[in-house]
Amino acid sequence: MAKSKKNKKWYKKLRSKYRLVIFNDQTFEDRLSLRLTRLNVFIFIISIGIIFMTLTFILIANTSVKKYIPGYPDIDEKRQLYNLNIIADSLLIDIEKKNRYIASFKNIFEDNPVEGDYSEPDITDLHYDTIQNRKSIVDSTLRAEFENQSMHNLYFNESGQLTESNEASIKSFNFFTPMRGIITSRFNLMESHYGIDIVTSRNEAVVATLEGTVVFSGWTLETGYIIGLQHERNFISVYKHNSILLKKEGDHVLAGEPIAISGESGELTTGPHLHFELWENGSPVNPEEYILFN
Repeated sequence: MAKSKKNKKWYKKLRSKYRLVIFNDQTFEDRLSLRLTRLNVFIFIISIGIIFMTLTFILIANTSVKKYIPGYPDIDEKRQLYNLNIIADSLLIDIEKKNRYIASFKNIFEDNPVEGDYSEPDITDLHYDTIQNRKSIVDSTLRAEFENQSMHNLYFNESGQLTESNEASIKSFNFFTPMRGIITSRFNLMESHYGIDIVTSRNEAVVATLEGTVVFSGWTLETGYIIGLQHERNFISVYKHNSILLKKEGDHVLAGEPIAISGESGELTTGPHLHFELWENGSPVNPEEYILFN
């Protein structure tokens, strides 16, 4: 009973009413009169504190005052620090490349073996299995037209009989353009450049220029991913610097069928392009004389 009386007495004190009166010091006239309780005063003080903290937070968050608060993070400084880290990483990579370059020359001059990783590059992060080669109606019609055309030249022999020529000219073939683009390096036997370089964007489809069989599909250090096709009448077409090969050795491909994806693999490359070669009876020929590339 004593505790209950104490709790009621404390609660009554909290709800007890008081009057705050402000008098004129000279005339003793009432200027302001307020009826207050301890509970009202407590709630008023807490409300003023919450409003003050809210206004302070808004002022700091939306003005430049936050720059003068010790320990407050500056977004501009973080952005500058991030850019400086990128520049530093680029400089470190560049310095490392130059050091390897100088070390390679040093090993060459000292007749030491040149160290390096010449293994086949890992391309597991490239997802080309989702590429779908859709054939349009126009493409199917053109393909059927090419397949139905005769690829044999006929002539009259000495006895006057019509027979098939065994020395058909390369001009009698109907070539598909392996990939359209800008030719940056042309055919030049004097410089041992046995094909042409076609600049294109990354991940463009490389198609077979003639119907044939894949005789080579692999990777080399200098020219990256290469695929070679054997065609009729001892013609061979070669496609170099691909990013991935879509056919393997022994596959039979049709003219215009995608066989690779363009890229810049290999050491002898300065950007994404296709190096295309055309050989006849073991000798290189200029592809521009028979194929339009742009």
